[in-house]
Amino acid sequence: MNQPRRPELRPLKTNDTATILAGTGLWVVALLVLLIVQPDAGHQWWIWTCVSGICGGFFGLWYVRRRDRRGPPPAPEEQIEPATAIPPISPTPPAP
Repeated sequence: MNQPRRPELRPLKTNDTATILAGTGLWVVALLVLLIVQPDAGHQWWIWTCVSGICGGFFGLWYVRRRDRRGPPPAPEEQIEPATAIPPISPTPPAP
């Protein structure tokens, strides 16, 4: 049974910079709390986890801004229906 191929979906437009900044800010808050509380020797790795999260956030911020400077991907030539569109129903059932 051959079914028509669905058109490609477009990516959602999101504010990636704000998302990354919020996540990095949460890592900074966690680091500050840990520096104030001073965990015992067995949990010092928590501090380095926060530092890694902050570094990953800065890398993500750099990457997203670099990607956005290059511009959006080329738009398709034809209109694309949303994925939630309901396909038309055939008035008669298909023959077996």
